[in-house]
Amino acid sequence: MEASPPHPMTLTADPAWAVVDFLSDLHLQAGEPETAAAWMRYLASTPADALFILGDLFEAWPGDDCALTPGFAADCVGALQAAGRHRAIHVMHGNRDFLLGPGFARQAGVRLIDDPCVLVFGAQRLVLSHGDALCLADTDYLRFRAEVRTPAWAQAFLARPLAEREAVAREMRARSQARQREMPTHADADARLCRQWLEAAGAQVLVHGHTHRPADHDLGSGYQRRVLSDWEAGRQPPRLEVLRVTRDGRFTREPVEPA
Repeated sequence: MEASPPHPMTLTADPAWAVVDFLSDLHLQAGEPETAAAWMRYLASTPADALFILGDLFEAWPGDDCALTPGFAADCVGALQAAGRHRAIHVMHGNRDFLLGPGFARQAGVRLIDDPCVLVFGAQRLVLSHGDALCLADTDYLRFRAEVRTPAWAQAFLARPLAEREAVAREMRARSQARQREMPTHADADARLCRQWLEAAGAQVLVHGHTHRPADHDLGSGYQRRVLSDWEAGRQPPRLEVLRVTRDGRFTREPVEPA
């Protein structure tokens, strides 16, 4: 389960990019409009030249057809499309929205990227991941992940009516939330595997989400792990943050104001 692709997708930043933002785990859903509003405000105001959304943009995604009719999903796709006119937007699958497909990418005007992938930005090589594949202690989830990420599973699931898929997505979300509450505190990204990924990619910094434990970790030998924040506008204080990096390699954590 811990094998990493020997040659992950490599993206080379446009020479015009000066600032890049990373964010993940927004878990956008109609029932939490404050978080969605903060995200839409951020999209319209960020100074970043490129955005990388590293998984779990949505709390659930039962298929690209869910955004074809007016509603919350279509509004989110429209916000991405508008923001994409001014900056490059890249989206990675998460454990909640792994069914984001080419239809979504076309509608939203974004690029879907592999997990993991390498970003070359100036003199930097960064490994980007959602992070779920790094949590080796979460063995039950990794077995589930291996099952649902197969083309056969996705094809069979997407052949079902949308209403049925939405019901299944709600059930899967409830199970995932229960597992997250029960997950032991040590079930974090495996440091040894993180270093292996960095060594294989010839990179120094790993950026990922998934764990909802934003922090910077020294992995030794010059390697670093930077964990993204989840988003929740309704908590006090609000948890809304992006990780920003400049072409000269300066990282900062930037708070996003609630809408």
